[in-house]
Amino acid sequence: MAKEELMTLDGIIEELLPDGRFRVCLENEHRVIVYTAGKMRKFRIRTLVGDRVQIEMSPYDLDKGRLVYRERVASGFNGQQRKRR
Repeated sequence: MAKEELMTLDGIIEELLPDGRFRVCLENEHRVIVYTAGKMRKFRIRTLVGDRVQIEMSPYDLDKGRLVYRERVASGFNGQQRKRR
């Protein structure tokens, strides 16, 4: 396998760790430590406990991964801004 062949898996964030790392529980109940990818860190995308995320992992090291996408959650905000006086 080449370096570019990464596995993309879905999971849920269980715990926030220091330095932009998270403990994620995958769909198969496997727990891994992941760090935020460069674009997520650059644009300061916030992730919280309970968020559904996608991670990339190397097939050689199944204990570490890279958080590449946080799924959007439906909120009560309808997209309209308040008028300011």
